[in-house]
Amino acid sequence: MKKKNVLILVLVFILVFTAVIGASCGKKETKEDEIVIGVSPSPHADIVKQVVEDLQKDGVKVTIKEYSDYVQPNIDLAEKEIDANFFQHIPYFEEFIAERDLKLSNLGGIHIEPMGIYSKNIKSLEELKDGDEVMIPNDTTNCGRALLLLQAQGLIKLGVDSVTATEKDVTENRLNLKFTALEAAAIPTVYGDAAIAVINGNYAIQHGLNPVKDALAIEGAESPYVNIIAVRTEELEAEKFQKLIAALQTEKVKKFIEETYDGSVVPAFTNAKGEKVD
Repeated sequence: MKKKNVLILVLVFILVFTAVIGASCGKKETKEDEIVIGVSPSPHADIVKQVVEDLQKDGVKVTIKEYSDYVQPNIDLAEKEIDANFFQHIPYFEEFIAERDLKLSNLGGIHIEPMGIYSKNIKSLEELKDGDEVMIPNDTTNCGRALLLLQAQGLIKLGVDSVTATEKDVTENRLNLKFTALEAAAIPTVYGDAAIAVINGNYAIQHGLNPVKDALAIEGAESPYVNIIAVRTEELEAEKFQKLIAALQTEKVKKFIEETYDGSVVPAFTNAKGEKVD
């Protein structure tokens, strides 16, 4: 009888031990995904900060790295120094990667920053005088964008209707405006030296300017210059990036943009093809 009890106890022990080992082996080690995203300080960094905690709960750790220029974030992304970036609009992105043959792709669009015309010297474009100086960005797509805005205000006429237009494409200039092309990031610090200056929305915001309230004129809401999340092409479908774009294209982010920027930044969710996402 005693031997029988001992045998039962041994069998029970073996079964319990086997179950414990089996359960232990059945557990999968969960590794948290990580994304280092390069951004312009404002509004891009502020927008991404809204979803960091949400993504953390969804198994994705997001680290934000701020940049102050328009070149290095794409270079660093291509060279795997960062995993994604968020600082540029579609025309600039497409031209940049084509020129440098970079294998980067558009993950999706988040917002538009209306480009505006600013001045410290006049209160209306009607006050412009013959020969006045106009500061515009010196990179190709933003230069063309600035010229198209000036054309929309009736100040000049272009021989081409393209984002790649340059000063050489100006066919009519009734006020003989003098164009000074500078790095986009530098214009808000020196624009008082010219009669007017065309400034990108993000740089205007960084220097305390609100395109809606402070600009003499701004782009319309139909602007095609949507700011996007960019990733390496081979990782476009990666789950962590799908989680990232899904978190950014939410009602929460839309509400934050609308309430925080008072029209100086406009929500514009698009997919990788540039199509509008509701």
